Amino acid sequence: MPRSTNNPASRQRRKKVLNRAKGFYSGRRKLYQNAKETVKRALRFSYRDRRVRKRDFRTLWIARINAATRDSDLTYSRFMAGLRIAGIEVNRKVLAELAINDPAAFGEYVKIAQGALASQQ
Repeated sequence: MPRSTNNPASRQRRKKVLNRAKGFYSGRRKLYQNAKETVKRALRFSYRDRRVRKRDFRTLWIARINAATRDSDLTYSRFMAGLRIAGIEVNRKVLAELAINDPAAFGEYVKIAQGALASQQ
């Protein structure tokens, strides 16, 4: 009995890997073995970096809020502590957007935080 190769399935499997490797350089997109390694690595990086992206954005928001609060002679940590004492729950993403696009509204938050800090002491 002749050997069976399951050609349609194996061709489909290779085609799927090579399609994912489009845009890679040289043999990494043309040669199946190289493409398979590179695609596997790319998928690992994309999985990891979906989580890293969240950390990076939080860091960016904190930097923006800190820069905006320092204009009012207040540090980021004291500002956030003041908001917590005042009972205001606004996330960092919204605060960063306000600091950039609506400084007047952000200034109101700063005043509230300063007032809460002063009343606590």
